[in-house]
Amino acid sequence: MTHTISYADADPLLDWQELMDALRDGHDGASVRVGDVFLNRSTGTMLTRVAWIDGMGRLAKIANVAPAARQKQASINGAALLFSDAAGTLEAIIDFHLITKWKTAADSLLGASLLARTNSENILIVGAGSVARSLIEGYSSVFPAARISLWNRTTANARSLAAVMGGVVRIAVVTDLEAAVRSADIISTATLSAVPIIDGDWLAPGTHLDLIGAFRADMRETNDAAFRRSSIFVDARETTLDHIGELIDPIANGTIAPSDVIADYSDIQSGTFTRRHPDEITLFKNGGGAHLDLMTARYILGKYREKGPLSG
Repeated sequence: MTHTISYADADPLLDWQELMDALRDGHDGASVRVGDVFLNRSTGTMLTRVAWIDGMGRLAKIANVAPAARQKQASINGAALLFSDAAGTLEAIIDFHLITKWKTAADSLLGASLLARTNSENILIVGAGSVARSLIEGYSSVFPAARISLWNRTTANARSLAAVMGGVVRIAVVTDLEAAVRSADIISTATLSAVPIIDGDWLAPGTHLDLIGAFRADMRETNDAAFRRSSIFVDARETTLDHIGELIDPIANGTIAPSDVIADYSDIQSGTFTRRHPDEITLFKNGGGAHLDLMTARYILGKYREKGPLSG
């Protein structure tokens, strides 16, 4: 039976810590194959990501990014198809926005839970789109005692998001990005910026920098100074080192070498994916590969089968 899982049916069933645990467990020795195809035009990007994990299944996810459409409708749309492992039969068609919301934020939350200081009190979210909204939900769940600040290039959009999310957590909208970065314990960037907006020289000792937005070779959210000053981690070397400008550029110009990436999620079990000192600056690149979409899709389907769609 093929399940069609909508956002409304499944979103209330899901839990951030459960998904973080699923992502951690999914990296415990499994054989993973991934592949990406990008089609770029002046009006946007079409990205197809596929993954196959032994014992878990196969997944194809298609994302259409159209920034020019942002004012009229969601700027990112697509679909995710989950297949069985052995036979390749279609098990579920999952709402793109559902799987992206939970995968993207949980990816960063897992990184922060392992790398940020446990006493982090000030979380800065940069951006005010749909990803920022899910980050507010996720970070307020994993770090319930922390204060959340929100910065966006268009301040009115930050204020609108803060008003919408005010029932979830208290949010302070900030306009001085440098000052906000300097005082933050955790900084999470979720923009579509092609040029750095975070200066690495602003980072205070002990800061955790979580980079999400740059997903193409021509995109950056922070500059080389951040890489020079930080201990560098990624969710997966295979989907970041040669694919994303955030890492391509500093490697190409000699600021860092691929060997400077200390660990990815496949190294969690070995204990190397961890903060080593309270004053260490940790930098995490959320590449969001299709293997994470597959782990998330399998978790979503399991919760859907367990509890079923909510009525009313």
